[in-house]
Amino acid sequence: GDRYVEIWNLVFMQYDRAPDGTLTPLPRPSVDTGMGLERLAAVVQGVHSNYETDIFRHLIAAAARLAGVEDRGQPHLRVVADHIRSCAFLVVDGVIPSNEGRGYVLRRIIRRAVRHGHALGIREVFFHRLVGPLCEVMGEAYPELEASRPRVEEVLRREEERFRETLEEGLRVLEGALEGLSGRVIPGELAFRLYDTYGFPVDLTADYARERGLAVDLEGFERAMAAQRERARSASRFALERGPGEGLPATAFTGYERLEDEGEVVALYREGDGGVAAVEALDAGEEGLAVLDRTPFYAEGGGQVGDRGRLVGPGGTVAEVRDTRRLPGGAFAHAVRVRAGRLERGQRVQAKVDEAARRATARHHTATHLLHAALRRVLGGHVVQKGSLVAPDRLRFDFAHHAPLSPEELRAVERLVNEQVLADLPVEARIMSYQAARAAGAMALFGEKYGEEVRVLRVGDFSMELCGGTHVGRTGEIGLFKITAEGGVASGVRRVEAVAGLAALAWVQALEEAADRAAARLKGPREELERRVARLLERQRELEQEVERLRARLASGGGRDLAAQAEAVGEARLLTARLDGADARALREAVDRLKQRLGTAAILLGSATSQGKVLLVAGVTRDLAGRLPAGELLQEAARVVGGRGGGRPDLAQGGGTRPEALDQALEAARAWARERLAAGGGG
Repeated sequence: GDRYVEIWNLVFMQYDRAPDGTLTPLPRPSVDTGMGLERLAAVVQGVHSNYETDIFRHLIAAAARLAGVEDRGQPHLRVVADHIRSCAFLVVDGVIPSNEGRGYVLRRIIRRAVRHGHALGIREVFFHRLVGPLCEVMGEAYPELEASRPRVEEVLRREEERFRETLEEGLRVLEGALEGLSGRVIPGELAFRLYDTYGFPVDLTADYARERGLAVDLEGFERAMAAQRERARSASRFALERGPGEGLPATAFTGYERLEDEGEVVALYREGDGGVAAVEALDAGEEGLAVLDRTPFYAEGGGQVGDRGRLVGPGGTVAEVRDTRRLPGGAFAHAVRVRAGRLERGQRVQAKVDEAARRATARHHTATHLLHAALRRVLGGHVVQKGSLVAPDRLRFDFAHHAPLSPEELRAVERLVNEQVLADLPVEARIMSYQAARAAGAMALFGEKYGEEVRVLRVGDFSMELCGGTHVGRTGEIGLFKITAEGGVASGVRRVEAVAGLAALAWVQALEEAADRAAARLKGPREELERRVARLLERQRELEQEVERLRARLASGGGRDLAAQAEAVGEARLLTARLDGADARALREAVDRLKQRLGTAAILLGSATSQGKVLLVAGVTRDLAGRLPAGELLQEAARVVGGRGGGRPDLAQGGGTRPEALDQALEAARAWARERLAAGGGG
């Protein structure tokens, strides 16, 4: 009510409510207490609203200055002031705008703030400029905010720039739809289209609707979202996961200790037109899935690809394992092709992992951990993993960061990783409780689900992460580490690609071979490649300048005085000429020069190109453009050479496909223009 403001509440925790409504007394009843800090601040400062407290007054004043408004009680200002705090602290905490998880929450808050800034009349990028005022009132209590200020400002600025590209267009679509709206409810399909096409979160559309006394059909929006999710699932559904594994016990994985082990084939599947079906055997030449009760094959997970190798059974049975996947329930499916014999359910087989591929994969996986740690040291603690691929021939690592890496940053990261390789650090894996792992400082992926016990991989004192993958014993086994590419894959997400070990050696050797081939073509040793390329580029610039001089000469008539060929028709001059080999730019420049020299004039120039095309440019001085538009003059010639064109009344450009008819076209246009000028512009 109006008489009281709640600043504290108590919740008496007494029962556990089951899904059916049954209340079971808690073994230890307790009291949960919570005090609203800002509400208490309002009481202490003697004001009636959180927004009147000192922190908010400062932020609202800063937002009002940016908006150029005097009324500081506007709700739009309050939203912007509130959102700059939440957004800044999320970025300080390592969150980057994205389309999932915490990153999506941040993106929605930023876009909501920008939309309210737009409602205040702010048309330039502004939100990041409130980080400074926020630091002024909260930087002393939160020094990490001041320390991260440049990065916070950059992240917010980039995200707002991206959103502003679509904000006004999306608002125009929404406003246009509202003009024809019958009733007071915005259709769910429209809300979904705004979200899907323009990046409008539905709550932003709902805000806009509320300001106009409207509502949004949220059920219709959810139906459209559900339909899209189903389409995405149907498009990406993995064939091996449509049924196999149900009711099977989890496979015992022995691959940390050994690369060869004996196991029993507990299930076999063959994929056909009707889906995946369980079978009793797979004959030579057939492909399918083999599930073992124990296996040394690593199933794809955590970014690491599945192992490959072979299964060897009695009677000369050999099955090639092309991939390994984990099925629902924890069973491991080996994607096999039977090379010889017959693979049967119940057989005992020797499972042999491809040792070279596994060791190459392990090198790349440990290198990925070193890369992650190095990126955090060079770029900052906000770097968190967003995805990875670990394969025998390469690694790919996606991470949260707001800007491309400079060459200096890439070199620093690469050097830091190689220093750890040369240090030959021990790589140790331990099983411990999740709480103990986090307390020890192990990094975990946000959004991943972990059990009570986790596997912690420690690389010396340089890196410690939760990881279930396979790794080298010491970093010295990695060999050379080389970054091969860096780029952006999504808003606020960068990607580094790299190679290690023999793959890195192969990459460097391929680069050397390419350099040797280039040097041979330049007739010099590899060491002189840079100097010779520089000299070649300088020669290219000289030739380009020479081409420009020749074009200018050609446009002037190739030594002929084109202006002298102009025909006097009344008070005007008329010129049509052919300049074969000239491009469109040269023709336009020639027309401009001739218009300056001839005064009142109509000019049409044509060129037959080496590609068998015709280029046409027509120019008319402004005093003639009303009587003889350049476009009409051009059309008279274009129709003869089988083409068309258009432009302004004083300048038009076009072309055709019949160079053999160019002379005829120029003459036809000349006759038409002569008649038009002589008649004084009639008809």
